[in-house]
Amino acid sequence: MATLKELKVRIGGIKSTQKITKAMKMVASAKLRRAQERTIASRPYAKKINELLTDLVSAAGEGADELLEPREIRTRCVVVVSSDRGLAGSFNTNIIRYAYTYIKSLGDNTKVVIIGKKAFDALKKEISILFTARQVYSVI
Repeated sequence: MATLKELKVRIGGIKSTQKITKAMKMVASAKLRRAQERTIASRPYAKKINELLTDLVSAAGEGADELLEPREIRTRCVVVVSSDRGLAGSFNTNIIRYAYTYIKSLGDNTKVVIIGKKAFDALKKEISILFTARQVYSVI
């Protein structure tokens, strides 16, 4: 059985950990809120670009540009984004599992770009990778 002093030290350590965790949650929620605000602020731009592209396609007419004509898909590119570290719950596991089954369902003519260390480590033996960026820093 632990002594009274050991219990007090343990309680103090737990309180310190709780303070750190609370501070981390506050920082994460502030970053999330800023990211959401930026996403909402970009909606008018995305809507205007969509209108512009629709007008361009309708004005081009048939046969005006080869890029506007439907064509056969021969090669696909899949971008897999995961984290560089753990502590994300089942986030990385679910992304890797889905990406693996999706890439296998597309067939051999699929190029894979991986962003994030966790997905790279998990998929490097199973799938041929075109490009990887293992260290990505956020601008948020």
